[in-house]
Formats: sequence, C-alpha cells, structure tokens
Amino acid sequence: MAYPFPGMNPYLEDPALWPGVHGRLIVAIADYLSPQLRPKYFVAIEERIYQTTGDDKVLVGIPDVIVQNSQTAINPKIPNIAVATPAVQPKTVTVPIPEIVKERYLEVRKVGTKEVVTVIEILSPKNKRTGEGRNAYETKRQRVLGSSTHLVEIDLLRVGEPMLVFGDGTQNDYRILVSRAENRPQSDLYAFNLQDVIPSFPLPLRTGDSEPLVDLQSLLAGIYDRASYDLVIDYSQDPPLQLSEQNAVWTDALLREKELR
Repeated sequence: MAYPFPGMNPYLEDPALWPGVHGRLIVAIADYLSPQLRPKYFVAIEERIYQTTGDDKVLVGIPDVIVQNSQTAINPKIPNIAVATPAVQPKTVTVPIPEIVKERYLEVRKVGTKEVVTVIEILSPKNKRTGEGRNAYETKRQRVLGSSTHLVEIDLLRVGEPMLVFGDGTQNDYRILVSRAENRPQSDLYAFNLQDVIPSFPLPLRTGDSEPLVDLQSLLAGIYDRASYDLVIDYSQDPPLQLSEQNAVWTDALLREKELR
C-alpha cells in the first residue's frame, strides 16, 4: 500500500514503532547522501550511549503473586509443619534500574582529515522529555552549536518539549532546524504541521561546495514501503498518540477518502 499521508504519518510516532522508524531513517539518509557527497565527504553512522533511570526506568520482571488472607500458610516442601506469616504483609513494588540507551546519529566528515563538517540528529522521545535523555542530547547540542560544525536537527515527534530556539513564536507539529556554523546565532527553522508535506532542505557543507537537497518526504515513504508498515498499522483506529481536534478531523477524512476506514 502506498504511503497514505502527504507529510508525516502520525501512526509512525507510535512508541512501539518509532525506534524502528528512527533506525531505518538514519540509514536511509546515510545511503541517500553518500553517493552525492563523494569524493570529498563521507557519512558515518555514530552512536550516543548514556544511562537513565527514574521516569525512564526499566522495570524488573515481577512474577504474579497471590497474597494469602489467612495468618498462617503451609510450606508445600515441608508437609504438616505450619509456617508463621508476618503480621504485616509486604506489597509488591518495582524499583528503577539503570537502562543503557543507545541513540544513533549521522556525521558528515571530510575524506582524509575525517573532520566533522555536519551533524544530523533525529530526535527521540527521550530527547524531548525531562531526564537523562534530554540532558545528554542538550549537552551534545550545545557542544556542536559552539563549534565550527553545522547542525541539522530533525523533529518528527509531536510529543514532548521542542528544543530551544529564539524567535519562533508559532506552535507547530514538527520542525527541522538547519544551523550553519558561519551564520550562528541565526539558523533556518522549517516548521510544519501534520497536513503539510515535509519540507526538503539543503545539507550544509563547507563554503563553495555543492549542497545536496535532502528530501525527507521521499525517504520516509520509502522506508514505509520497505518495512511493510501498512501491514502492522491499523488505520481503523486512532493513532496511539492523541491528535488535536483539527488534526483528528482531517486524518479521519483523509483515511476515509483512501478507503482505509
């Protein structure tokens, strides 16, 4: 089935699907750019690793437990011997344990020197909510913004707090930030909504070099097809992440028009 939305597909924001979408999009962008950047640049897939707990906790597996109402219980391994039960019964609780998080991103580097020219980030849910994930990303972001490296920041998630920029007073569903080192603090913000086509943008490189246009819309439609997401998404149901009233009405009409509802 063809990609059903003109822009971002809100069903791909499903927490159960997004890690796969994120990983495939990283690889798709790298594969798309690599032949266009030869022979001066190459694209490296890198990984950021951090540890998180608290709100981002991973829960220890807890087996089902039946609490006895009586004050004594019989130990099945020692027949006919009564075992005293504590007067206060414990509750089963969960504790936060460290989770190792790995997030992939792209670096465009110069051939020969391996100098990082451009960093391309696709935000994850952990980057957009309070916690170690956001702290780790913001630290990396500030380091890049304070350097001579360009930054491309792609936000295809409606949930969470957008990354800080100044001068944008609008409320939009999605954003792409292109921050050229030589133009900072001014940067280009491509802000768009669910009903819009995802805007294409030029990949910033060193002055004088030809900059390829990144067509995220085509890349996303491509991975939707290759990953067979149409087989796992139930368009008769609302997206797992709630839509605004306006977007919900528009989405319902679109899916009915395409006979998916």
